[in-house]
Amino acid sequence: MSIDFNKIPSPCYVIDEQLLRNNLGLIKKVKESAGVDILVSLKAFSNWGVFPIFKEYGFAASASSSYEARLAFEELGAKAHTHSPAFEDHSIAEVLKYSSHINFNSLNQFRKYSQMASREGVSIGLRVNPEFSDSSYDIYNPCKPGSRFGVTAEQLGVDLPREVEGLHFHALFEADSLALEKLLAVFLNKCGQFLPGLKWVNMGGGHLITRKGYDRDRLIRILTGFKNKHGVQIILEPGSAFTYQTGYLVSTVLDIVNNNSIKTAILDVSFTCHMPDCLEMPYKPAILGATDEVAGKPTYRMGGISCLAGDTMGNWSFDQELKPGDRIVFDDMIHYTTVKTTMFNGVHHPSIGIWNDPSGFRLIREFNYQDYKNRL
Repeated sequence: MSIDFNKIPSPCYVIDEQLLRNNLGLIKKVKESAGVDILVSLKAFSNWGVFPIFKEYGFAASASSSYEARLAFEELGAKAHTHSPAFEDHSIAEVLKYSSHINFNSLNQFRKYSQMASREGVSIGLRVNPEFSDSSYDIYNPCKPGSRFGVTAEQLGVDLPREVEGLHFHALFEADSLALEKLLAVFLNKCGQFLPGLKWVNMGGGHLITRKGYDRDRLIRILTGFKNKHGVQIILEPGSAFTYQTGYLVSTVLDIVNNNSIKTAILDVSFTCHMPDCLEMPYKPAILGATDEVAGKPTYRMGGISCLAGDTMGNWSFDQELKPGDRIVFDDMIHYTTVKTTMFNGVHHPSIGIWNDPSGFRLIREFNYQDYKNRL
């Protein structure tokens, strides 16, 4: 059964349960075949209304704040692996309360909070900066010169502090297993001498395991080989992979504006408010039933509902002319969307729902004026 988008409230993020379960099954297979831990990264997806589905597959979470760590504990039933550029005195106790592992971003932070973490029985790690990344996007490259992330090999010196049980690195972005292999070669060259004294290595995120064509068998071989050779537990925390291509943002055309022969469809959603990565990265999302611009076909720029002049993107071509009331459905709008949305301009925030083929649509969350007012 296909989703009848005309029966979905607009605007709305719609998670396709079967597509989500397909991803969860693929990731679980890698987890079990390689004998590693794979964590849901809450910075990419924290819609806890569907966490009961994640719990069926046995996934815990990584967190970047006390709020995310608490959410992981309360809604996934497991303490989080937590790391942040810096922790704060007023919240570190709560971070430790809801964390099984903590990664300090600098030696200064380690010295400040490691004794407290040890008293709470939290496994301590250091984030290292291998000074290498396969990413071509600076905005997502934590290893570029001058990065604020991680301790370099030069800063570590010859010995790790005795309290350190693991090392964490994050240097990939929507990458394949070959990129991980390259990164591991650099990591071993710079930090391999520390491995005999460690319990675990967290290889971070950026592993797009569920992308079509990803060589998961090769990933399993890489992880298994590393684990067997160095005797450490391996942790991965893919961000996008869990909810990659698992749902949509449903919107409606409110008006068509024609200016200087450019037709813009004004939508009831906003790129800056509801699809911020489209402007930050930037990238052009897919629209169901549309293509890139084709000469001779009805072609439109998409315009957001906010007052930001740059809240536009285009162009897309359609088989028929658009008119007010038509649905525009953006594909792959579940990861790194709802976690980043804003209520700028007081624009109506899209609802969140899930589609299940036998049951149809179920509304999980809708937003109103009080949600806007209570944030400020």
